[in-house]
Amino acid sequence: MSPTIQNIDVHVHLEASDLSVALRNEAFAGLTAKSKELSPKWLYDERGCQLFDEITRLAEYYPTRTERSILDRHAGDIASLSNAETLLELGSGTSDKTRLLLDALDDRGTLRDFVALDVAQTTIVEAAEKLTIDYPDVSMTAVVGDFEHHIARLPRFGRQLIAFLGGTIGNLNPDTRAKLLSELARTMEPGDALLVGTDLVKDRARLVAAYDDAAGVTAAFNRNVLAVLNRELRGNFDLGRFAHMALFDEENSWIEMRLRSITDQRVHLQALGLHVDFVAGEDIRTEISTKFRPGQIARELTAAGLDPIRTFTDDNGDYALTLAVR
Repeated sequence: MSPTIQNIDVHVHLEASDLSVALRNEAFAGLTAKSKELSPKWLYDERGCQLFDEITRLAEYYPTRTERSILDRHAGDIASLSNAETLLELGSGTSDKTRLLLDALDDRGTLRDFVALDVAQTTIVEAAEKLTIDYPDVSMTAVVGDFEHHIARLPRFGRQLIAFLGGTIGNLNPDTRAKLLSELARTMEPGDALLVGTDLVKDRARLVAAYDDAAGVTAAFNRNVLAVLNRELRGNFDLGRFAHMALFDEENSWIEMRLRSITDQRVHLQALGLHVDFVAGEDIRTEISTKFRPGQIARELTAAGLDPIRTFTDDNGDYALTLAVR
C-alpha cells in the first residue's frame, strides 16, 4: 500500500539504492565506451538543480520563459480541448509551470486529481504539499519513478491530460523518444490527451548561447556532474581540467553539451575499480537537446498512435506545445 504524507499519496518505484546502482552501471558503461557519454539525469543532484534554476532565469536561456508565456496564453484552450479530470506530469520537479494548467482545469470545473512523477521524492512531495494549500479539493499523488521505466505503473483516475514540459523529450535520442511515446499511447484511454513541449530550430548562435551563457552558469552546471561522480563513486575528477562545450549537430538537429579534457589525464573511480584515461581534447557527452522542425513532433506522435490536434507557439516561433489525443 502506498504511504500517505499529509493527505498526499506517495508511490515509490525508485529507491535511493536503485539510483545508486543505475549510476554505477551507466557511469561504467559510458566512461569505458569508445565515445564517452553520461546520461543527463546525473546532472540533477541538489546542486545541479540549483544551478539549473539559475540557468532558467538567464537572458540567453529562452525555453523556460517562452514555454511559460505559451501556457499563460493557452492554458484555457488546453483545458477546454482535453476536458481532463486528472493532470499527470512527467518529470514534475517543483511543479512550477504546472500551476497554469491546474488553474485552467480547476476553473473549468473538471479537475479532481494531480499526479506528479519524478525521480526526486523530496522535491515532488514538497511541491505537492504546497499545492494542497492552493488546491484543497484536488487529490495529490506523488510517484517516485523514472519516465523511461515506470510509465505502466502510473495510477489512473479518470480522463487524463499528461504533461511533458520543459523540452525534456528533446534529451532523448530518436529511438528512445519513439519507445516512450508508444508506451504512453498504450497506457492512454480514448479521450486522454498528451501535451508535449519542444524547442524549435532557430538561429544557431542563439541556440548555442542558450547552453553556453556569458556568466558561466551552464558551464558550472555541466561540470557539476563530475562532482556527482566524485562524491558517489569516490572519483578524483579535477573539474578545472575539463572545459564546457556546447555544439550544434546539424545532422541530428540537436545541441550537445560536452566536457572536454584540456590535458592528457587519468581519473580513478574507486567505487568502480576503474581508471579512465583521457587525451587532451577528448570529450564526455553529457546531454543532447533536440531542436525540432515544424511538424516533426506531430509526425512522431502520429507514429506512436496518437492524434495531434493543436500546436501552440509563441509569436516568434521559438517553442511549441503540441496537444495530441488518444
